[in-house]
Amino acid sequence: MEDTVKLDISRDILDSARLTAPQLKVELAVYLYQQGRLSVGKARELAGMSLWEFRQLLASRGISPHFGVEELYEDVEAIETIKARK
Repeated sequence: MEDTVKLDISRDILDSARLTAPQLKVELAVYLYQQGRLSVGKARELAGMSLWEFRQLLASRGISPHFGVEELYEDVEAIETIKARK
C-alpha cells in the first residue's frame, strides 16, 4: 500500500473557488504538469484520469505535451494495453 498524505482544505475555500475536491485534484495535476514538476503519468494519476483523458484535457487548455523518456514508456504501455484488449 502506498503512503498517502491528506491535505485539509476548508469547504469555504472550495466553495469560493467553485470547485469540488476531485476538481481541485485535476487543477493541481494540470498545474504541476504544466510547471514540469510531474510527468504526464503521475499527473494523470493525481487527476484520477486515463492517460487519454488527461492528454485531451491538456490539449483543450492549449498545454503542450512534454515528451521525455518516461512519457514514451507510458505511451508504449498504454498502446500495449489497448492492443491486449482487442
